[in-house]
Amino acid sequence: MHRGAYLVGVAGGSGSGKTSLVRALRNSLPADSVCVVSQDDYYHPKEMQAVDPNGKVNFDLPTAVDLDGLTADLQRLLSGRSIQKKEYTFNQEGREPGTIELRPAPVILVEGLFVLHHEPIRELFDLRVFIDASESAQLDRRLKRDAKERGYGSDEILYQWENHVLPAYRNYLLPYRHLCDLHVVNELGFERAVKVLRNHLMHTAGVSETSAVH
Repeated sequence: MHRGAYLVGVAGGSGSGKTSLVRALRNSLPADSVCVVSQDDYYHPKEMQAVDPNGKVNFDLPTAVDLDGLTADLQRLLSGRSIQKKEYTFNQEGREPGTIELRPAPVILVEGLFVLHHEPIRELFDLRVFIDASESAQLDRRLKRDAKERGYGSDEILYQWENHVLPAYRNYLLPYRHLCDLHVVNELGFERAVKVLRNHLMHTAGVSETSAVH
């Protein structure tokens, strides 16, 4: 397999700041040098999801996501091929999913809850990043995000947090924390970490400064 790209995995709990970190890192690098891949776009349809003893759908299990499909797409990107797929809309009624095109790039950033848990994906990474925050900070961010972006009520968010999110964090994330090359604590912000990662990627992936985005 052609391996011209530098593959970075970013894992962390719900509300830890994975997406925000990856977005900030992408915006700090030259425009055409980065491809961002989100595990969220590989969720199985709602009707394929497991339900808990109370009949509630549990999206916080590795089986909720097509991790083998994500593995295959990452291998396609690494071999220099583009990918087109539909985005995941978090089951929001009336929202039409858009089409995402993933193009090969010198740096590929992959973020998601289970990207370290799934060994075939974990072994592809050149760099593994774990972004962390206290459970209270993660819950506060999730309450705000899920109410605003997904239309969930606080009772539903708190139920998911206690019964799905925390068990997933403890079972499928924390066991792999020690395997990561870099730990980012996102309690108040991650600006310094973005600078460190940017400098590392510019040097390691051989990215030119000429088209850098500031």
